[in-house]
Amino acid sequence: MTIPIISNPEEISVDWLNSIFARQGMGTISAFTSESIGTGQVGENVRFKLTGTDIPESIVGKFPSLDPVSRQTGIVQRNYLKEVFFYRQVQATVDIQTPIIFFAAIEESNHDFVILMEDLAPGQQGDQLEGCTSDQAALALEQLARLQGPRWGDLELARHPMLAGGSDTGADENLLVQFYDGVKPGYLDRYQHRLSEWDLSATERLSGFLPDYQAIYTDKPPVLIHVDYRLDNMMFGGAYPLTVVDWQSLTTGCPVADVSYFLGTSLLPELRAKEERALLGVYLDVLKSYGVDLRLDDCLRYYQNYAPAGMIMAVIASMIVGETPRGNDMFMAMATRSATMCSDLGTF
Repeated sequence: MTIPIISNPEEISVDWLNSIFARQGMGTISAFTSESIGTGQVGENVRFKLTGTDIPESIVGKFPSLDPVSRQTGIVQRNYLKEVFFYRQVQATVDIQTPIIFFAAIEESNHDFVILMEDLAPGQQGDQLEGCTSDQAALALEQLARLQGPRWGDLELARHPMLAGGSDTGADENLLVQFYDGVKPGYLDRYQHRLSEWDLSATERLSGFLPDYQAIYTDKPPVLIHVDYRLDNMMFGGAYPLTVVDWQSLTTGCPVADVSYFLGTSLLPELRAKEERALLGVYLDVLKSYGVDLRLDDCLRYYQNYAPAGMIMAVIASMIVGETPRGNDMFMAMATRSATMCSDLGTF
């Protein structure tokens, strides 16, 4: 029996949930309640508290964004397609800790989708605004290496239509420059009063740096990258020390892009500057356990090059998703920390 896709959380029914649990060999539910959770910009997350026998106390469902601008972004950027692809075809082949998935399906014609997953409570979502500790950062980089190590240099994966091209091809290079320059005026109009003189200078200088930014990893082994590897997409504690979610931007490219993006946006600048060498060591040590020999000097070169990753995300994403107060604060934290990282490392 084919289970229909229900992409509106308000249309979820007891019978529909039971059809999914039956396929999983689980029990039955008699009733449920629901509440919106999370801080996602492109997806809507809902917790379902369940009443029944031999079933979890709660599960989490992910659905298309309720905001029409964000939903359209999810469709155009293939975010919803990529996340379902990850859970259905990639998750079992890598070692990074992700939630158990009960159901994941998408209608490719209109991108209606639904993902039902393990509820990670009482784990706590990372807070992009507050930042994290060096111990939490070490956990995150260990898990990142566990994503990348198992399929390092996998050409078959890199050629998959969902991942083909990665982020470092010539075509994408031109597209990124055009996209960045196209949305930059709107970004500055909205946020310039919150940016320092250096932040504004870095935002302008990045336009000319983008071709070099993308050219550094051509003709190198393709590696899985999360692209949006940051605290809001991580759950600390609960059943696992750290669980990574939100696979809507998955692609292949330079592995250290995720490292720069995470450390540059998720640690406060003083802590990042103090701990980054040691944290890079943690990352490289875990990669070595998979037989990956990424030299420290190459890692540092890539790390410096991808320091603007958080700025790029903030400038572009803030202009193509629905605006929210927390979203504005989040984009500013990401942009200013990333700009400081560029200054500290002499990236430009």
